[in-house]
Amino acid sequence: MNDAAPEAGPPRPDTEEPEHAGPQAPDDAPAAPAPLDVPRTPTGHPEIDAHMERLADADHLTTDGHLGVYEDVHRGLRDALTALDARPGPPSEHVHRS
Repeated sequence: MNDAAPEAGPPRPDTEEPEHAGPQAPDDAPAAPAPLDVPRTPTGHPEIDAHMERLADADHLTTDGHLGVYEDVHRGLRDALTALDARPGPPSEHVHRS
């Protein structure tokens, strides 16, 4: 049995560090926009579905562009809900008459 350490050969290419790798992007550089692929299930209400589909626009924007899309969708959904309250309908059965 030989207790001598094996001779070190030349470094393997997969472990060798290059002398100069050139300019690299910093580790904290923002990633390119990528779709989140969040499923959007249709509600059956065309107006609401159109607002929900608008969320897909954020998939193609950098993070700082998301706020505008989210605010636009929120405004549209809020307006749709407000319109439901404003629609005339039959009188409520809970109205007390004197």
